[in-house]
Amino acid sequence: QVQLVESGGGSVQAGGSLRLSCVASEFTYSMGWFRQTPGKEREGVAVIYPGIGGVNYADSVKGRFNISQDIAKHTAYLQMNSLNPEDTAIYFCAAPNYGNFQRFRGSLSPSRYNYWGQGTQVTVTS
Repeated sequence: QVQLVESGGGSVQAGGSLRLSCVASEFTYSMGWFRQTPGKEREGVAVIYPGIGGVNYADSVKGRFNISQDIAKHTAYLQMNSLNPEDTAIYFCAAPNYGNFQRFRGSLSPSRYNYWGQGTQVTVTS
């Protein structure tokens, strides 16, 4: 069972930046970041996977967020810039099992991911 641990959340003013980290207990085929606010469904933010140009972003964060990874450290990062209050949410890291990775590579749909971290709160104040 893959275990994921997020860190780096916090409170920041609008226009500011935060960097989230997610450490996996073992190798994962891809890693993604998702977020959720009370009363809303969890949504995909960014995913990174093997291959040239192997990233996918939600339209709402394109040009502001950047996902990267250190494969040797089993770690994924989410650099978040130009934050606005609408980015306030609990941010989760997730990884698919091999079957879901093969079938749904690069997907931003939370249902395609099998392993989840506990989440880290990001609050953006105006």
